[in-house]
Amino acid sequence: MSDRVTVAKTYKLYLGGAFPRSESGRTYPVTDARGKFLANAAQASRKDLREAVGAARKGFGKWSGATAYNRGQVLYRVAEVLEGRREQFAAEVAASEGVPQKRAQSLVDTAIDRWVWYAGWTDKIATVLGAANPVAGPYFSFSVPEPTGVVGVLAPQRSSLLGLVSVLAPALAAGCAAVVVTSQNRPLPAITLSEVLATSDVPAGVVNLLTGHTAELAPWLATHADVNALDLTGAPPELRTDLERAAAGTVKRVLRTPAEEPDWTARPDIARLRAVLETKTVWHPMGA
Repeated sequence: MSDRVTVAKTYKLYLGGAFPRSESGRTYPVTDARGKFLANAAQASRKDLREAVGAARKGFGKWSGATAYNRGQVLYRVAEVLEGRREQFAAEVAASEGVPQKRAQSLVDTAIDRWVWYAGWTDKIATVLGAANPVAGPYFSFSVPEPTGVVGVLAPQRSSLLGLVSVLAPALAAGCAAVVVTSQNRPLPAITLSEVLATSDVPAGVVNLLTGHTAELAPWLATHADVNALDLTGAPPELRTDLERAAAGTVKRVLRTPAEEPDWTARPDIARLRAVLETKTVWHPMGA
């Protein structure tokens, strides 16, 4: 009796709430930290990225138009589903990052806690970052934070789950939609996160996850006119200046980060929320 041939898993993209193949049909092998083959991942193309941006733009209206309380409840639901699959995430983080199982479990727990932390901010953003401005005249002046729109995220390359959550969750908490280019060599936790998002209450198109070559996809994301902000966290250091220059052509907000990834286990702050928010000032006459 011959040995059974293992059927390799080929993962797809996550676009508009669905899981399509790359339009190019390309895939690439994903290995663990020791070089052992794990699965095949879809290699996204420029057309896939355009489809992702279009889906994000459609999803943005519904997401940004929801109440802050509702967005918080949806993000809490994502955390609940993450908690239910923590063992799977721990196994994938351990394989992808080459860390012991106990360390991987700690990283997953921190990622879940990080998601809950940002979920709790949804209905506090206006209070903390908004203002009633003192003016000399018969009117009121208010400053109100609003989501900037579609955010392009180049996910951290080394921190496959915690780093990804740390850059994605604040964009969603602020009311933005996101197009994420996952870690090129460690995409499996991001793929599993897309399954979590698809089975939670996040509206279709609010999050779109592309696997593939970061250096190939990043320039197209930087120049796309319908992307309003760009997070360079996972950008190759040699491309950062060119990406900033390209993003300036469509007047994008650009979130700069150090070439070396930060310590994602450190206490989070609201800097990433501020980076994807714009302040609208409203003047209102008294007595009207």
